[in-house]
Amino acid sequence: MASFSFGAGNVRKVLRIPVYLAGRLATLVIPRDRSAWVFGCAVGIADGALALWQAAPRRRAVWLVSSPRQAEEARRRGIPTVQRDSFAGFWRTARAGVVVVTHGLGDVNRYGVGGAFLVQLWHGIPLKRIGLDSPVTTDPGRLGAVPGIRWLLALAYRRAQAQIDLLPAASHRVRGRLESAFGLDDARVPVLGEPRVDVLSPPDPRAARREARRLLDDVVPGLSDARVVLYAPTWRDGEPDPATPDPADWQSILSVLELHDAVLLVRSHPLGGGDYSPPAATSRVRMLGSDVVPDVTPLLAAVDVLVTDYSSLAYDAGLVPLPTLFLAPDVERYARTRGFYGTYAEVAGDDAARSWADLCSQLADVLGSDSEAERRRSRADDLSRRMHAWRDGRNARRVHDAIVAAVPESAGERS
Repeated sequence: MASFSFGAGNVRKVLRIPVYLAGRLATLVIPRDRSAWVFGCAVGIADGALALWQAAPRRRAVWLVSSPRQAEEARRRGIPTVQRDSFAGFWRTARAGVVVVTHGLGDVNRYGVGGAFLVQLWHGIPLKRIGLDSPVTTDPGRLGAVPGIRWLLALAYRRAQAQIDLLPAASHRVRGRLESAFGLDDARVPVLGEPRVDVLSPPDPRAARREARRLLDDVVPGLSDARVVLYAPTWRDGEPDPATPDPADWQSILSVLELHDAVLLVRSHPLGGGDYSPPAATSRVRMLGSDVVPDVTPLLAAVDVLVTDYSSLAYDAGLVPLPTLFLAPDVERYARTRGFYGTYAEVAGDDAARSWADLCSQLADVLGSDSEAERRRSRADDLSRRMHAWRDGRNARRVHDAIVAAVPESAGERS
């Protein structure tokens, strides 16, 4: 089962209300240093926060970490850190002029954010509805019987998101979704591009693929010259992936992989769940979870085929471009309970697979036919061009310049 759901998370937030209030009072009197930056990311030293850090390194910046592994990765990259949930983490957040997050306020010390220039980079173009557009955001969990609890949770969410000063959008199409989901006005959601996908717009795509393949070989040894199929299902708010293969599915999957000398990398969502173990040990199926790689985006150039359902990776794959297949056995239920921006067919086309049997047939066609692979690649590219206004690899620079323009003192001293 999955390790997190909105209901469970919201219960914890309600219980922490006194601490939130104490933190807000403290930030009203603690002076901020506008030249100091604090970075955080829920999945580790990764995503758009890392891209922004690398685009504009500075001396007066620190990354808040929540685990020894994150601290070690930051040390390896030469990034100074502070423990997120320590007093020092609160103090550095409360003193920072600029706070950068990718998921939510909990990426940094959530109690010290009030009054900072808050940059929310987000972590993908939403296909499924998020934030205020999705009913699961205000799921009260076991507090459901409390009168007015959903109203209280919605109010708290709006107040939290109202602190965002800058939320860069990939395009005008995406901008509308973010404004609606976070309750923000146009001025705070400029179309600057997403820093996290700069790595997918390199000056030399062939060199980028070689480097991505080298990085992939480091974390998944023994791939050799095999083609790589990445399966990346999205999160289902506490429920396991309904497309988890059964023994018959595994037989079909392994047959296709063997025939075309391919390896399936299973990238379950960091908050999702499912048993992806084949019935017998095989080198044709390998795990690529968040415990192995916090952010899979830099590895997309090393992949030959992407299989997903409702993940934002579907929008990013076209930047490579990467042939993309869709497996969505629960699309009607998902549309009813979570909802989509637009229609699913606008993204997946009218041939999304409903079972692994259907998906394996499509996968065999892509791996066995250059023309079919090119057709899928072209379709992914068309989708990406509709969603990404910028494809020049300079999104992080644009975001950095927008921050400095809004908070001139934040320019500080570059390292």
